[in-house]
Amino acid sequence: MNILVTGGLGFIGSHTTIELIKNNHTVLIADNLCNSKIEVLDKLSTITDIKPIFYQIDVTDEVKLEEIFNNHEIDGVIHFAGLKAVGESVSKPLEYYYNNLVSTMVLSKMCVKYGVGKFVFSSSATVYGDQPSPLKEEMELKKTTNPYGETKAMSERILTDTAKANNNFSVSLLRYFNPVGAHESGLIGEDPSGIPNNLMPFVTKVAKGQLEKLSVFGNDYDTIDGTGVRDYIHVVDLAKGHVKAIENLDKGINIFNLGTGRGTSVLELVNAFMKVNEIDVPYEIVGRRSGDIAICYADASKAERELEWKAELTIEGMVRDAWRFEQNNR
Repeated sequence: MNILVTGGLGFIGSHTTIELIKNNHTVLIADNLCNSKIEVLDKLSTITDIKPIFYQIDVTDEVKLEEIFNNHEIDGVIHFAGLKAVGESVSKPLEYYYNNLVSTMVLSKMCVKYGVGKFVFSSSATVYGDQPSPLKEEMELKKTTNPYGETKAMSERILTDTAKANNNFSVSLLRYFNPVGAHESGLIGEDPSGIPNNLMPFVTKVAKGQLEKLSVFGNDYDTIDGTGVRDYIHVVDLAKGHVKAIENLDKGINIFNLGTGRGTSVLELVNAFMKVNEIDVPYEIVGRRSGDIAICYADASKAERELEWKAELTIEGMVRDAWRFEQNNR
């Protein structure tokens, strides 16, 4: 298939591009580079021996987006492009609502107009709100705890209603958890612009000496060691899940959790990083972060049953690959 990947030079998008190419799909990338780097395009070429067609555009720009649909016969879309930091969304809600919702609406409009029938959406476990884990797809969605999560829940509703109104438009909503790790080549990984918002790049930059210490947000949650528990999944496993989703897209609305089904605390992850990589990571406990919840992990059995997909890589592999990328990254 010819697949348009929005945000395809970002962390998850770039790894998904590799897996799509490995599975003989042709990839077009649209990315505005607001939280990614153009150098990733050459790295994708080095890894796959194929350089994807690239458009530097903002997906909220309908005129420029339509040029892509005019110029190419597109079979499916995987939509990653969006702002993604929970904490930042609390302080910049309008920016998040505009970027994340308008991009979904404009992209859906183009798919309907040009007869593109396969749409995979990068959703999030945040749509479940603060509910007991393990989280299951059939759960009723509760009020999310932050604007980022709300943009994902609203985007899901937009895509669901669009699919109901257009029989030839089918959607897979992938609710995933906490991607970490990097490609085994060490060439691509999580490389955010500015101060990292996610845990793993913060850990690696402290280990590298670029940041003084890691801030652990809260140690008074009702968890094994007081720190937040999350379902950390290797980004390569996650990327493979997207390939399975678009290759096995059934008519209508499809919803899948992509996670390991296991919870790991912040300190457990940090300690695993230090042990596996034999390096110290200074950290301090600070106050809870607005919008965070205590425990969040998946029931991923539906994806295993219906997509024949299962996360296979370990926490040890995740922290090893993340550190290899950070050491190579300039």
